[in-house]
Amino acid sequence: MALLLALSRLGSMRRVAETFSLTTSTVSQQIAALARETGEQLIEPEGRRVRLTPAGRRLADHAVTILAAVDTARLDLDPDAEPVGTVRVGGFATGIRVSLLPVVRELATTHRHVEVAISEHEPLEAFELLVDDDLDLAITYDYNLAPASPDSVLETVPLWSTPWGVGVRTDTTTVGTADVGAFAESTWIVNSRNTADEDAVRTLAALAGFTPRIAHQIDSLDLAEDLILDGHGVGLLPINRPLRVGLTVPRLSDPSVILTAYAVVRRGRSNWPPLRAILDRLRPQSPTLPQEDWPRPAANPRASAINES
Repeated sequence: MALLLALSRLGSMRRVAETFSLTTSTVSQQIAALARETGEQLIEPEGRRVRLTPAGRRLADHAVTILAAVDTARLDLDPDAEPVGTVRVGGFATGIRVSLLPVVRELATTHRHVEVAISEHEPLEAFELLVDDDLDLAITYDYNLAPASPDSVLETVPLWSTPWGVGVRTDTTTVGTADVGAFAESTWIVNSRNTADEDAVRTLAALAGFTPRIAHQIDSLDLAEDLILDGHGVGLLPINRPLRVGLTVPRLSDPSVILTAYAVVRRGRSNWPPLRAILDRLRPQSPTLPQEDWPRPAANPRASAINES
């Protein structure tokens, strides 16, 4: 079942074999055995490759739920066990600062046998690592104008949200405006590692009746601010981030731009005691998502080469 699901995603027997450290012959034999068990043809030739039949695609869809249920059953054998293990967490820098690090500090006192390995990734990177089982937990984000589409094997928990506006110099004629159409002639700055930022800008522009001129792709908010202050363009920035002198961020409305942060895990994994210990502390305490401040890290010369998401 796992091999069929992988084939539906990867589209190649060879890639499935490489992923599971098997031979292509073994993969073919296992899928043939599954076909005999179900009494349905699951794959068919397509040139020199194979593709899933309609029955194969339906079974692959069911495999998501079936394999998640198997994982849940394994973990539920001892749901009250003392959490022990290393949880691999990947996410965007601010999400890690705001959501994860306070939990890690608490766990160091309350659950000393839970370790956390942290890596920085943009959402699309983190989704792929989760699907490949190279992460246990991702801290991701999207915009209301550019919602993410995680794989069906993943489940998300909204954590917090924060409004964004257009960062401009305070000496420009567009200061204070909430009309994105005022920036139709501006050069735009977008994120270099995630498409959500650019998708949101293009959606805003389309609603205002223009096509944005995107010239700069920047991963660091600090560097984006430098470009704005030097007159090289405008870009989306969080409203509630402490501002630098000479910079302002008018809030947009009709439509507004809202970033939401999420905890994302593979289906069926959230009951694993070490991961559950983290998720229980990440979840909002009320149905209404909190609006978090966007921190500006303290200056640290030794970390000057580290980007901020």
